[in-house]
Amino acid sequence: MLPASFLPFLLRAKKNTYASGRTSDGSSRPESHDLTSIEEPYLYIDTYLGGFAFVGEEAVWHSGLPIWGMNYYGKTLSREIPERFSPFLKNTLLQVPHDMPYRGPSEYIEGNFRYQCRCTGDPGWFKGEEVIFLDGDPIYQLDFHGGEIVP
Repeated sequence: MLPASFLPFLLRAKKNTYASGRTSDGSSRPESHDLTSIEEPYLYIDTYLGGFAFVGEEAVWHSGLPIWGMNYYGKTLSREIPERFSPFLKNTLLQVPHDMPYRGPSEYIEGNFRYQCRCTGDPGWFKGEEVIFLDGDPIYQLDFHGGEIVP
């Protein structure tokens, strides 16, 4: 069972790493981008590879033991992505909801962009998909899944 303090930490960690626009903390593997958030006894690490198409993992440790993780794979569906796409995605991820603490809200609209996220499960075991539309056309998609880690 995940500690009661886990979810508030996870929400803060997500908002203070990639979504915040922070640059990578370094690289744990060749060409990886790693972002960390530490609030003892918790450690959060988001590490991903790629850019146009990418794969990654978020993980949380409590007192040095892994307790939760999420894997994801995403890609842009068009080479014609406007510069404002990245700020839109980061703004969306800052809206991570308490009841669905994986990516963004079920829907978020800003200008001509629309974000949709669908998922099933709970923080202990979940899977989902997010899609971003520009003027009604899908331009980005990401699949994710994860849950509690029990040694």
